[in-house]
Amino acid sequence: MQATDAKPMLQLQPRAIWQQFQTLCDTPRPSYHEANIRQQLIDWAHTLNLETYLDHCGNLLIKKPATASMQGRATIVLQGHLDMVPQKTAQSKHDFVTDPIQTIIKDGWVSAIGTTLGADNGIGVAAALAVLASTDLEHGPIEALFTIEEETSLRGASELESGILAGKILLNLDSEDRGDVYIGCAGGVDINGEKQYLCTSVNSAHSYYQLRVSGLRGGHSGLDIHKGIASANVILARLLYQLNQQSSFSLSLLDGGTLRNAIAREAIANLSFASSEKANIEHCIQFFLAQFKEELRGVDDFLEISLVALDTADNKVLNNTDQSDLINLLNALPHGVESISRDLPGVTHTSINFGVVTLKQGLLQICLLARSLQDTKTAAMADKTAACLALAGVHVKLENDYPGWLPDPNTGLLKQFLDIHRAEMGFDAKVKVIHAGLECGIIGAKYPGMEMVSFGPNIRGAHSPDERLEISSVADFWALLVKLLARL
Repeated sequence: MQATDAKPMLQLQPRAIWQQFQTLCDTPRPSYHEANIRQQLIDWAHTLNLETYLDHCGNLLIKKPATASMQGRATIVLQGHLDMVPQKTAQSKHDFVTDPIQTIIKDGWVSAIGTTLGADNGIGVAAALAVLASTDLEHGPIEALFTIEEETSLRGASELESGILAGKILLNLDSEDRGDVYIGCAGGVDINGEKQYLCTSVNSAHSYYQLRVSGLRGGHSGLDIHKGIASANVILARLLYQLNQQSSFSLSLLDGGTLRNAIAREAIANLSFASSEKANIEHCIQFFLAQFKEELRGVDDFLEISLVALDTADNKVLNNTDQSDLINLLNALPHGVESISRDLPGVTHTSINFGVVTLKQGLLQICLLARSLQDTKTAAMADKTAACLALAGVHVKLENDYPGWLPDPNTGLLKQFLDIHRAEMGFDAKVKVIHAGLECGIIGAKYPGMEMVSFGPNIRGAHSPDERLEISSVADFWALLVKLLARL
């Protein structure tokens, strides 16, 4: 079954949560552009006579009193982030700042047309809003905390104002697997590098070409890093390295990846070279395309590498020495899983994502994201990468670091959650630690002693245009949340 109505989600059950998610899809909210949806929620909350508070960073807190039968119960914090990852296909003309997300329903899943869906973390925010709007749910006092810029830097959680939360129990609604409950997460840090190269004039006898790597799946740099999904930045770096050994060309532009926390799906390099080099370069590209396809068989089966003639190109290129040094650097940068946890079988312990690289007018900018379940290992991975960049004369900044969330399997909240999950779902929840940055660790550091769990419905392909949300799991997620609020 496939539904293509303008707003097909409004026909789904439970309507309480899907209506709220539709509102979020209708309102553009990429990172740094949360102000519009935030003001809508403030105005909406006031129509319900709910108290709102906007902290100095831009995080929104909405409070709802306990229902009559639940006076005296503990305050529960419902927490999610307002922003979404703006990723789209090469064919999409979508503008994430102005255009609503267009959704489609197919085979029991909701997805977007050519873009990320924003179920990360829109469906969690929608659940909290549905609780705030409810008139028939039983619950104690509710504090709904909606943070900003989670997807880019976790700035909202990092700069969350101290003392504004009264609750000692926090339900983070930003997980992506039905039947799992998370009690710990990785910390992370951005490694940002920049260098200005002196350029030289392009050889007027050369022709201009664009080398493009495309067709890759992409994915979340934490949740998907262990799956062997290809990075377009890594493939382009390897290919340029080989071409630089076997041919002669000049490099003027690089543009790979869009976000430090998304595995790069596409990357381009603008080259110029003599006509006598074309056959050799094309042969090398085809040779290594076949090699890459064999390496990625069954994981990323739609890789494409193309060389397309350009009418015009940048008139400035790197000199031979700088070009070789840069290509060597790109090929040496780390990417992927560095280690697996000894204590948690199958869980990635430390990883790094080569997220973004650009070279324009001689200005090189690089961004990688290191993650680890151990903060000391996050720092070590970042230092190792920074040293690699520094050897190439790149100025490095380590930014937006955030702590991991140390798991505690003995909290009363977790025990209650597991009991309620078993009773409501009919099977035991799996207790897990996630190799991604949840805001729980940061909030927990600001509010010591707060007990926390994270759970959610099934979301697949987060941070990529393949993102989709399983409809039946949303109903289970909502039923579990309702039962938790009634019994915690």
